[in-house]
Amino acid sequence: MKKQYFGTDGIRGEVGQFPIVPEFITRLGYAAGKVLVGNAKPGERCKVLIGKDTRISGYLLEAALEAGFAAAGVDVMLCGPMPTPGVAYLTKALRLSAGVVISASHNPYQDNGIKFFSAEGGKLTDEFELEIEAQLDKPMGCVSSKELGKAFRIDDAAGRYIEFCKSTFPGELNLKGMKLVIDCANGAAYHIAPHVFHELGAEVIAIGVHPDGRNINDGCGATAPTSLIEKVKETKADLGIALDGDADRLQMVDASGRLFNGDELLYVLAKDRLARGEKLGGVVGTLMTNLAVENAIKALGIEFERANVGDRYVLELLKQKGWLIGGEGSGHLLCLDRHTTGDGTIAALQVLAAMSQNQQSLAQLLNAVTLFPQELVNIKFKTGYDWKLDSALQSQIAAVEADLKGRGRVLIRASGTEPVLRVMVETVDPSVALSAAKSIANLVQSA
Repeated sequence: MKKQYFGTDGIRGEVGQFPIVPEFITRLGYAAGKVLVGNAKPGERCKVLIGKDTRISGYLLEAALEAGFAAAGVDVMLCGPMPTPGVAYLTKALRLSAGVVISASHNPYQDNGIKFFSAEGGKLTDEFELEIEAQLDKPMGCVSSKELGKAFRIDDAAGRYIEFCKSTFPGELNLKGMKLVIDCANGAAYHIAPHVFHELGAEVIAIGVHPDGRNINDGCGATAPTSLIEKVKETKADLGIALDGDADRLQMVDASGRLFNGDELLYVLAKDRLARGEKLGGVVGTLMTNLAVENAIKALGIEFERANVGDRYVLELLKQKGWLIGGEGSGHLLCLDRHTTGDGTIAALQVLAAMSQNQQSLAQLLNAVTLFPQELVNIKFKTGYDWKLDSALQSQIAAVEADLKGRGRVLIRASGTEPVLRVMVETVDPSVALSAAKSIANLVQSA
């Protein structure tokens, strides 16, 4: 069955526009609560954790969710602003029934969303989300007064998560002598990430740590690293670390101002695990992972496979394969031997550990990788147009692929939210990539 409300990363939209309105979010809390109670063991009291990022709408949506869960007879634990991976960790550590994050990740403050985590700290299954959607179609009720859910606040949530992050860094290492700029995007990690790196010994310069409800991701963080690059150069720091609004994405900057994306950092993690003889299996990227990274990983003798775009699909393929390391260029990096979900802070610690253990800079660790230029063209098309059945288009795609064989690739995919076809061509010569992408795009436009 096709899901009506849940996308690849929960339910998301502009606040005040359906479905991100108080009435629906209350019903969502009630529906999720009913499903949890229905799947609980006899006599088991269901408890969920609710965390959020720093958007001003978080107060509104938190209250609405809390009311819905309480009406379903589910107790609620509130931890306030907390990175998405922090909620995943605390849900599992506290043996709760589920975790909920109120966040729209890297989106502007006007947007918000709801993500769910299972009791094991992983994303909810499609089946569970479909159960919630089925419950949403039913009238909302309320349990009797004696069965109503209660609400509790977890006062030491930040401290617990900070200690967990630190525990993923090798005990024999520290960050003494390193000057780091940490950009928290005025988001959920503003009171978390600087402490993690400082307590491991680094000198920390924190930016993006003054949230006001409206400045999350605003010219800062992983999606806007210019301010981080400037701060690293200005302070003569060794490295810069950029997280996004809910702190599950990572970008890094070296002392020269060079930016390293998720694809490059994925290679560093894989290479380091291999050098230390740790269990690896293979590495999962996405359809957008740079071909140079795939080639470099395979050159190390490591298997590599691509999942659909989105950390959810990377996680699914990792579990299917029994592998541990995966990620995407946007900075979602998964180290399943360290955490159950993607975590920007923990991924940064793994990169720093690789640098320390190998006594090499990021640039040195990546001397075998030169990213191929990628040209991306978005083309709008009329409703009803099926690009897969366009023979002229398919012929042109085949011709481009034949021309690039062994030195590039073509990726065509339709947007899941709008009538747009995304054409990406990747090869060593950027002018060839652009020309090839436009040749395909022109056929779509003419059709």
